[in-house]
Amino acid sequence: MENKKRKPIKRKVQVMVLLISAVSLLITSLVGITNMGRIRNNSRDALLKQTEQSLSDFVKDRADLADSEFGQYVFIVDSFSEFIHDLYVKPQDYSQREVLPPRMENDGIWAMQRALASEDIKLSDIQSELALLGNVESIFSAVAANNKDIMTIYLGTETGIQVAYDPNSGVGVPPEGETETYYDYTERDWYLMGKSGKGAFFTDVYQDTYGRGLNITCGAPFYDEDDNFAGVVCIDVLISDLYKSIVEMDLGDGAYSFLVDGNGNIISEDANERTLQDEIKDEKAITEQILKGETGVVMSGDASAYYAFDPLEKTVSWELCVKLPSSLVLEPVDRMSAQISKAILIFALTFLIIMGIVVVSVRKFADSLTRPLLMLGKDVQEISGGNLDYRAKVTENDEVGDLAVHFNDMAASLKDYINNLTKVTAEKERIGAELNVATQIQADMLPRIFPPFPERKEFDLFASMDPAKEVGGDFYDFFLVDDDHIALVVADVSGKGVPAALFMVISKTLIKNRTLMGGSPAEILTYVNNQLCEGNEAELFVTVWLAIIEISTGKGMAANAGHEHPALRRKDGSFELIEYRHSPAVATMEGIRFREHEFELHPGDTLIQYTDGVSEATDSKDELFGNERIVNSLNIEPDAEPKELLHTLRTEIDHFVGDAPQFDDITMLGFKYYGKQ
Repeated sequence: MENKKRKPIKRKVQVMVLLISAVSLLITSLVGITNMGRIRNNSRDALLKQTEQSLSDFVKDRADLADSEFGQYVFIVDSFSEFIHDLYVKPQDYSQREVLPPRMENDGIWAMQRALASEDIKLSDIQSELALLGNVESIFSAVAANNKDIMTIYLGTETGIQVAYDPNSGVGVPPEGETETYYDYTERDWYLMGKSGKGAFFTDVYQDTYGRGLNITCGAPFYDEDDNFAGVVCIDVLISDLYKSIVEMDLGDGAYSFLVDGNGNIISEDANERTLQDEIKDEKAITEQILKGETGVVMSGDASAYYAFDPLEKTVSWELCVKLPSSLVLEPVDRMSAQISKAILIFALTFLIIMGIVVVSVRKFADSLTRPLLMLGKDVQEISGGNLDYRAKVTENDEVGDLAVHFNDMAASLKDYINNLTKVTAEKERIGAELNVATQIQADMLPRIFPPFPERKEFDLFASMDPAKEVGGDFYDFFLVDDDHIALVVADVSGKGVPAALFMVISKTLIKNRTLMGGSPAEILTYVNNQLCEGNEAELFVTVWLAIIEISTGKGMAANAGHEHPALRRKDGSFELIEYRHSPAVATMEGIRFREHEFELHPGDTLIQYTDGVSEATDSKDELFGNERIVNSLNIEPDAEPKELLHTLRTEIDHFVGDAPQFDDITMLGFKYYGKQ
């Protein structure tokens, strides 16, 4: 076969159809040239729209980046607020740390310093609170060391104490003969905004007191042990630093970007005051769109420039704007149009060349072309009939011969594939069997016999867990700590499948064993958290609701580590969600202290706890079941026993979800208290 002169089918076909193709080519060429001319005329608008969309996406991405930059400051002040609140709640856990007035020897270095809001404030009256606030230096210094954009960190309390961490002690040194520095911050914007709000905030841009330039303040209120307003903690950031990371970008000659605040002022690196009207003259429509916080790409009235803008809507009421000369946007459009015109010319010249060489007539080749194809057809029919040991006999030294070789290779590969598929199917069945065993093992670990304590008439409880996969990460548990105390646990491990199930087994075991040793829910979760953090390379975590109830009195203590809010119904009342401040999830960080709170159940009261698989059950329209539907479902028959309540809730979930797949484990626990009666 190697000594035969090769005659490719491609050459045979070309000889036969060349004359026919000449006529077809003529028609096709005329149609092609006509259509290319139409494309040239229509593609300008399409490419222009695409370019405008790309510009819009670019500005949106930069605006999202800006939101992210501001978001990190929100996170920092929220963390400060949480820490200071903990100081007021648990002062016994912290040492007394002295905070001195500004001193000249500290000028130029980062240091803690104090100031009083009024000369009427006696240091002896606030000495204890001041020494307690000295503990903020550890977190202030850590944040300042890792965030070079921060100029200063400070707080002001309702009792008149200001504690600052910055390198400008020399400016605030008490006058000669004085021992204290006084600064009335109570009428400053940052303090008033924190006092009147409920969360983190940003001030307007203003000139820095120390002459370092324009800056902006991010702050958050903090509260005392009774959740009363106690003060505001803030950080100051230079606008020039934000400008470099957010606004500065190389967009081409004549293009530039700028920020606009909610009042229409241009925010720049220097202190020059400019408004949006100064920047965009005679463009009232564009100015109004930007001031309304809209997103868009608009050409100026004289067609000289494009303006693209997008709001920083997640953190501050600012707008990021980009101005580009029209030439930068239209240049690729004009270049594309010129390329299409050139392609039309080349196409026409190519057609004339091809028509000049169409001089070959059709040769007789039917037998040489069809004979090997017919033979190959019979061979393929034999193989497709199931005889995978049969091989094609065609030996032509052309594409048909190559095709015969490929068919033979395919038959051999198909035979191997069937053998391998048989082995893989058997392995898959084995894995499926093992997963079934794992599902059964996990189910056996959860209490499933109800009523669990038939001899105890003081309460009734029921629980259920439906995993989203063969094995899940949710679990519940209940057990008697002693003869007069019962522990209730509902938890949700991050992730799904086998890893979450393994982490669930460890978490459940640690919680139960540590609870049986005694202690409050906060102490139990602290121990479990530290144990789970050791070697947690998979970075899994678990949200936990743990309650210990004194059966004789109905008094209980609960800790909620990032879990859902429980629902409670008082006797003859309706179910309501019990919302309160949560602790972080277990296994997120070693050394976390967990909050706990007291509660009391009266005879006839019912408590329902669940995982986020209930509230986040999703229908085919991606709508969540939500807390409101949970409460409404429980109030269909609010006086029913726990088993009927959970059955009704699950029925409502199934009706809401419909045919949509279950994405998360669904776990529920109900506890009804009867008391000694």
